Amino acid sequence: MPELGIRVLFMGNNLQRLFTGLWVTVRISLIAVLLSMVFGTFLGLAMTVRNPLVRVTLRIYLEFIRIMPQLVLLFLVYFGLSKAFGINLSGEVSAVLVFTLWGSAEMGDLVRGASNCVPKHQYESGAAIGLNRGQVYRYIILPQILRRLVPPAMNLTTRMIKTTSLVVMIGVVEVLKVAQQIIEGNRYTVPDSALWVYGAVLLLYFLACWPVSLFARHLEKVWKN
Repeated sequence: MPELGIRVLFMGNNLQRLFTGLWVTVRISLIAVLLSMVFGTFLGLAMTVRNPLVRVTLRIYLEFIRIMPQLVLLFLVYFGLSKAFGINLSGEVSAVLVFTLWGSAEMGDLVRGASNCVPKHQYESGAAIGLNRGQVYRYIILPQILRRLVPPAMNLTTRMIKTTSLVVMIGVVEVLKVAQQIIEGNRYTVPDSALWVYGAVLLLYFLACWPVSLFARHLEKVWKN
């Protein structure tokens, strides 16, 4: 009976637990996104320097992070570092570290691409009016890069929110783990609960990602006017 299945969401504090799990997901994502934007910006600008050693080193880092699955990185940090170096990292800290490494690499490549799209005469014009290199980037280059970055950066943010579901594999009790616990706890009393619980998780992920898309559209409209 469909109504029997949906009833599990309102039994006890199940719905509250799902929202609490969602907050863990969002918290990990937000911290990782903010750190990725900061480190990724510096990383992307560093990729544009003419020093071949710097460019090759950063390219290797970028390709390594891109090729390596996030789940393997999570296992490597959470289980590998703790065993090899005796570092006691919680699941959330490990997740933030891994997603920051991944997000910084992705954001760095986005910044590099956006920076390369800025015409060279913009740099020359800034130098011609007496600005130093830092001022050229601050007042001329970075504002243009930011406008080009909004759509891909927002896409990266939503991807990061969705990919945090992997942290369930290292024991972090986020929204997906809570959903599994609810389903297991009601396996015999509400056998069709999985459809409704996972459906609720799907809706919660949508609610977490939708504001990001709306914010990106708003920024694009503001900058077009």
